[in-house]
Amino acid sequence: MHYVVLGAGPSGVVAAETLRKTDPAGQITLVSGEPEPPYSRMAIPYVLTGKVGEAGTYLRKTPGHYAALGIEVRHGLASRLDPDHKRIDFRDGSHLGYDRLLIATGARPVRPPIPGLELRSVHHCWTLEDARNIVRLAEPGAHVVLMGAGFIGCIVLEALAARGVHLTVVEMGDRMVPRMMNPTAGTMIRTWCERKGIRVLTSTRIKSLQSVAAEKSRGIFGFLKRREATTESDTIDVELDNGERIGAHLVVVSAGVTPNVDFLKDSGVKVERGILVDRYMRSSVNDVYAAGDVAQGYDFSTRAHDVHAIQPTASEHGRIAAMNMAGRNVQYNGSLQMNVLDTVGLISSSFGLWAGVDGGDSVEVVDHANYKYLSLQFQDDVLVGGTAIGLTQHVGVLRGLIQAETRLGPWKERLKKDPHRIMEAYVAHSQVR
Repeated sequence: MHYVVLGAGPSGVVAAETLRKTDPAGQITLVSGEPEPPYSRMAIPYVLTGKVGEAGTYLRKTPGHYAALGIEVRHGLASRLDPDHKRIDFRDGSHLGYDRLLIATGARPVRPPIPGLELRSVHHCWTLEDARNIVRLAEPGAHVVLMGAGFIGCIVLEALAARGVHLTVVEMGDRMVPRMMNPTAGTMIRTWCERKGIRVLTSTRIKSLQSVAAEKSRGIFGFLKRREATTESDTIDVELDNGERIGAHLVVVSAGVTPNVDFLKDSGVKVERGILVDRYMRSSVNDVYAAGDVAQGYDFSTRAHDVHAIQPTASEHGRIAAMNMAGRNVQYNGSLQMNVLDTVGLISSSFGLWAGVDGGDSVEVVDHANYKYLSLQFQDDVLVGGTAIGLTQHVGVLRGLIQAETRLGPWKERLKKDPHRIMEAYVAHSQVR
């Protein structure tokens, strides 16, 4: 049996290793889309801060790890999938056959239709190559504009702030991390960032980016370009939709991601927001599975299918898919929407149906002065979602109660009176179980 794992992020690596454990005799090929060892994108901000070197992002750090497991690692970008002949074509003209295929190609950054995104000093923060470019330009004292304050954007924000730059964040939503935080929580994070010296503009869009000569930038923006290597960088005139103009040595784009599925055109693989998979991670095409950020899998909370682009989900997708590819019959229990974020020292988290459900109950407590917030969302007497800021002790408890679908009974009313008793509720029901 020849297993091909297309994509060498956390999902692909876990899948390849699980395949080896499950099928010791099978042939396994792991295909990376980048000329790097398999690595974690979530570790890139630590490269920006200098806490780790590039090797610190590698998913497996032991030399010869994949070879020792009999896993062939090759590089290539898929251009076409031919399921009838069980073949993958690559952009370099090569091709690869398979018996069973896992698509774990992940996602790529969205490029908004904004003039000037091709300029030399404009970068995403998605690959190790992006990180190298950002490190080169984000010197202490540099003026940096970050486009987007979603989950990934705020992780990048943390790293940029640690580099000592003058940072302006431009977010088109009405609050920071709008897909993770309600207005109260998102506004609290914004206030915290502003207190830390970061300028945050919400409900604002970047209209255009233009290169400005060093001489001109002195007159317009009042700062000098620090290096004259014009073949490597530009000074950027950032025009906002409110008419304001901002000067920047670096613009970092974090405007969301889209799944890498272009090569699946005419393949028969069903794609909606991602590759639609069943509870066994199977796609609509025989012997083709999908996992990770590219997969639209089962959602624990909604009982529907959605893309949850977080590393724990990606790893579990890969594990379940691999076991089923190797002949096991393992059903996926579903992913829980969960995010934990450190924004320049302020810890925030959200779990499950954090925005609530129709006909449900909720309670919240807000301490603006101390940057603490807790929101609980109920359906009947079951906790289905939660949001916390500045309350790290609640993270595991919220997740545990939601995933266990614990019937709280009289504890629901106690929590509505005092949500901070959530730990007591968890302990009480743990003892019962």
